[in-house]
Amino acid sequence: MDALIEAWEICARINLYLLDSLTDSQWMAKPEKGRANDAQFAHLHNVRLMWIKVIDPELHAQMTKLEAPYDRVAVRATLESSAAAMSTVLRSVADPAGRVKGFKPHAAAFVGYLISHESHHRGMIELGLRQAGLPIDDKISYGMWEWGVR
Repeated sequence: MDALIEAWEICARINLYLLDSLTDSQWMAKPEKGRANDAQFAHLHNVRLMWIKVIDPELHAQMTKLEAPYDRVAVRATLESSAAAMSTVLRSVADPAGRVKGFKPHAAAFVGYLISHESHHRGMIELGLRQAGLPIDDKISYGMWEWGVR
């Protein structure tokens, strides 16, 4: 389970890497359809909270859902907090084949789901920025794939 938790934590740090790279214009950019980038990041936190509420209601009670308008500093802090909380939840499942409350089939698949969901939204952010004429720097785009250094 340790390797799966490490993969989750790398994914969470890549979100922060992307968030930190955005200019103010990119942060507030909204594609023609879908969520603005600030709302994309808030959504990641809020979905984490949804799962934490199901799995560990006591831990969830210590956390706050993000509501618009989204302050960049607050969003970053809550992403760090909810990523750490999710790591705590994952540590409570000692076995990758073990059950996660509210999710089937097992903990390893749950980590895959979390990483897939967050990667999808990073892709939506990058695509939306390209469409808005505000693409992220190539160094950042390629850097999101450098899991060994994140």
